[in-house]
Amino acid sequence: MIKSYIDASTKGNPGPSGGGIILLGDDLYEQESFALDHLTNHQAEFAVFSYLLHDLYKRQLHTETIFVYTDSKILAQTIQKNHTKNPDFQKYFIEIQEKLTQFPLLFIEWLPEAKNKGADHLARQGLRKALRLENRRK
Repeated sequence: MIKSYIDASTKGNPGPSGGGIILLGDDLYEQESFALDHLTNHQAEFAVFSYLLHDLYKRQLHTETIFVYTDSKILAQTIQKNHTKNPDFQKYFIEIQEKLTQFPLLFIEWLPEAKNKGADHLARQGLRKALRLENRRK
């Protein structure tokens, strides 16, 4: 069983964004922060989840039972309902739907922001990376 905590951070809306992921399992404890493109906060949350799915599949962990915890109600509800009307999320939602076909036992749950501080901290680190990259381009 793998538990993953995910979060995104954005400066402006839209603006430079970053993501953070914590993976916990038997003999597994990893943290990652990474820069994302200019996105809205909600788009960034979807992008982080898509990144997580890609990473788990690449590591051949997709057959494990996976619990994903997010403080984004919109992300959790969209994935649980398997539906969105919001055009801003469509690109990510379609991408996520395709990836989820490879995951037989993946559950996504909302949790309060106060219980997701580790992923929040990593997402803020990812945002700092995105801001540094943006400053280098100027």
